[in-house]
Amino acid sequence: MLIEEMNHSPQVLTMYPRVLLSSLLRKSNRMLPEQGLRLANVNIDRKHLSQYQSVCGFMESSTLPVTYPHMLAFPLHMALMTRTDFPFPLLGLVHIANRITQHRPLPSQQPLSIECRLGNLQSHDKGQAFSVITQVSMDAEVVWESVSTMLHRQAQGKSSKQTKESKHSAVAPTPSDIWFLDEGLGRRYARVSGDFNPIHLHALSARLFGFPQAIAHGMWSKARCLAALQPDLPDTYEVDVQFKLPILLPAQVGFSCYLNEHQRLFGLHDMASGKPHLQGTIIPR
Repeated sequence: MLIEEMNHSPQVLTMYPRVLLSSLLRKSNRMLPEQGLRLANVNIDRKHLSQYQSVCGFMESSTLPVTYPHMLAFPLHMALMTRTDFPFPLLGLVHIANRITQHRPLPSQQPLSIECRLGNLQSHDKGQAFSVITQVSMDAEVVWESVSTMLHRQAQGKSSKQTKESKHSAVAPTPSDIWFLDEGLGRRYARVSGDFNPIHLHALSARLFGFPQAIAHGMWSKARCLAALQPDLPDTYEVDVQFKLPILLPAQVGFSCYLNEHQRLFGLHDMASGKPHLQGTIIPR
C-alpha cells in the first residue's frame, strides 16, 4: 500500500464541504482507497488535552489517556474518507466497534508519528462495514494501535432471528454508577474531537439519518468508561468495545464493571429499558 507523507495535520473544518458533497453524490465504486497517510512529529497541545480530559472525565496525568491518540488521528481519518474514490457518504456513517492496543504508556511531552489506512471491507447485516486502522509510533517503535469499525447503513429487511431476539427483554447488570448525559454532550465532544457528524449534534439533524434524537459519540462513551476505570488500568493492555444501541440524548445510563478470570468486563446500559449501549473488555498484555 502506498503511504503518503503529510507535512501537517489536515484542518477538519475545511473538509466538511467535501463531506456534504459526498452525501449528494451517488457513488458506484465499492472499493476502499489503497492509500494510507502518515504524519510525523505530532506534538501534544496541552490546552486541547486538558479540554479532552474534562469532557471525558479523565484525571490529569503525565501520560496520555488511552483514547486520546484517536483525537490526533481523526483528521487523517477524515482526509482518507473525503477522497473522491472513497465509496461511501460520510454523513450518517456509524461507529460500531473499536479496539485499542496500548503497548506502553504514552508520555504527553514526547512527539508521536501517526499512520492510518482503510481496510477490511465486508458485508454486514445492516449494510457494509469497513475498518479505519491506525498506528502510533514513538522513536520508530509502535506504541499504540487502533481498529475502528464503521458501518454504512443500508435498508434491509429484518431476519426472523432478529425479530425473535428483539422480543426478549434485556437483563442489565447492577450498575456501579449512574450517569445523566445531557442533550448538549454531543456538541461539546464535537468541539474537542472535530467530529461534527450531524447525528451527534441535534435532534433535527439526527432525524435526517434515521435517529429520533442526537446520539452520543461512540468514542466518548468508550473514553468515559475508561476514565471511570483510570486508577485501575494496567500500563499495557487491549481494550475492545462493541457499540450496541445508540445513546439517545438526553439519557440516563448505568455503568458496570467486573472481573472475569484475567480480563475486566465493563459496559453501559439504558436505565429505563436495561438494553446495552456499550460492551467492553480489557485484557492486560
